[in-house]
Amino acid sequence: MTQNLSRARWAAIAAAVVLTACASGPHFDYTVPDQPEGSSGYTEKPGWATKRFAVAAANHLATDAGYQVLKAGGTAVDAAIAVQMVLTLVEPQSSGIGGGAFLLHAAGSKVEAYDGRETAPRGATENLFLQADGKPMAFHDAVVGGRSVGVPGTVRMLEQAHKEHGKLAWSALMQPAIQLAENGFKVSARLHTLLASEKYLKQDPAARAYFYDAAGQPWPVGHVLKNPELADVLRGIARRGSKALLEGDVAEAIVAKVQRHPTNPGTLTLADLAGYQPKKRDALCSDYQLGAKDFQLCGFPPPSSGAIAVAQILGILKNTDATALPLQEGPGGAQDPLGQVPSADWLYLYNEAARLAFADRALYVADPDFVQPPAGSWKSLVDPAYLAKRAKLIGPQSMKTGQPGTPRGAQRMAYAPMPEQPEYGTSHISIVDGQGNAVAMTTTIEDQFGSRQMVKGFLLNNELTDFSLAPRDASGQPIANRVEPGKRPRSSMAPTLVFDKATGELLMSGGSPGGAMIIHYTAKTLYGIFHWGLTPQQAINLPNFGTLGGPTLLEEKRFTSATVESLRQRGAEVREMNMTSGLQALTRAHIHGEPMWLGGADPRREGVVMGD
Repeated sequence: MTQNLSRARWAAIAAAVVLTACASGPHFDYTVPDQPEGSSGYTEKPGWATKRFAVAAANHLATDAGYQVLKAGGTAVDAAIAVQMVLTLVEPQSSGIGGGAFLLHAAGSKVEAYDGRETAPRGATENLFLQADGKPMAFHDAVVGGRSVGVPGTVRMLEQAHKEHGKLAWSALMQPAIQLAENGFKVSARLHTLLASEKYLKQDPAARAYFYDAAGQPWPVGHVLKNPELADVLRGIARRGSKALLEGDVAEAIVAKVQRHPTNPGTLTLADLAGYQPKKRDALCSDYQLGAKDFQLCGFPPPSSGAIAVAQILGILKNTDATALPLQEGPGGAQDPLGQVPSADWLYLYNEAARLAFADRALYVADPDFVQPPAGSWKSLVDPAYLAKRAKLIGPQSMKTGQPGTPRGAQRMAYAPMPEQPEYGTSHISIVDGQGNAVAMTTTIEDQFGSRQMVKGFLLNNELTDFSLAPRDASGQPIANRVEPGKRPRSSMAPTLVFDKATGELLMSGGSPGGAMIIHYTAKTLYGIFHWGLTPQQAINLPNFGTLGGPTLLEEKRFTSATVESLRQRGAEVREMNMTSGLQALTRAHIHGEPMWLGGADPRREGVVMGD
């Protein structure tokens, strides 16, 4: 089992477990673990260390399912499938079979990108979210109902990845979620808290009956919640694969729910569901030099903006004084249990770099099947010469709002920048198996509880609101990320794999939920590990910060008043707020000459790491 990360316990870390398999291949029998009540808020976590394999996910039941799969000889993809199915049940507010996902897979240094992003129905038009007066709908007016539901892609994408990289039987990987759905799981503190604050979920009769008691109160922490409808759906998926979700009676129920919503119907059809196809894309990998060490950062290409924005921010920072700036004491001083924090000088440079990255993101990034990259390649946006030029725009006073740049060889774009709008949701899974494979997978139904539409025990996504609600600017110029039939909405998800460029050794798998702030949560963790020499847990514990292109956002109560005032004196508008990331990360380390996996899970959520 995983060991907490402390010097006194290194010697107790278990040696590799020899797995025995029958002649027909590994056999997997799931055992339901104990279900202690989870916590909400901020819970300090020590970090973990494992020797052979590890899995990090947002709920202990999901992590345990992945752990049992790995222990039975399954691959990283096998474990990711089991984890996702359990998350559908125990973390329904964030992801599930009614949503989409991006999965990065590494076999040695070979990286593959599996795109399970939702698509817009064929009947959707660029005016999908416009009101009669031509103005965009308010965000949650657009979200709640059938209008926002995209064609879910997670299950079909995982099915494709399993055919290429799975080892255990597909049907066996459904068993953890089936057993937990049938026999019940304990409502966690986080699920209870979110249900208590949720405004829209009760409007759906099926969701109200499942998540709340007869008096309309959320089930209490520790209440055993059963979901026999979801168990039946998962049995179908176990037998028939993704067809059991995207064709037949389940598909008919999805379409009926979407099209017959009483106030906000959508256009999703049976043909949309049956016709969904995942895509394999080339991972977006960029070189990153730190002193004498060369790294390769691999992330997901468009329609995700995550990898581009993270690489841009880090690349711009390299051309500033940020690299010479260490961490400093937090507001609690040297005895602060939350540790050190970035300085005001570093935060200023980081957020100026981020404004430039988000300006490019707003103009250029959308589904590559509909939009051409500048200069013919998305890598033009992370070209070192381009980023060095962008860094020169950072001055002593904040630019407040960044302007998009023009990469070398790019023509003037025929698009307007997308206005800022809310992005939410998601969950992240990081896994390394005992055969040298790794997964970084970020998965979502978008907003908290998605579209608030429940079908046969699972929630439908509201992914279409990741498109620009306004299709054009005031002059009529189109926005790249507008709604179009069959199109995949732009995402901020940033599953990340990091390699030693010289040897090809995998050094890290990581990522986070958090809407557009995913970019900053991921960049923070990368910087903490590779610049400041932190363990993954220490890097995850660092306070959150960032900008979506406007104000500088700081995690409340984590920075000194002097830091806040210093940023304001440089012209930044500063807002302190709750910033709930859900980071998971695994990094390679050598302890006393032995290779180890160090794991970290976000103290702001309920995730844990397990492994052997």
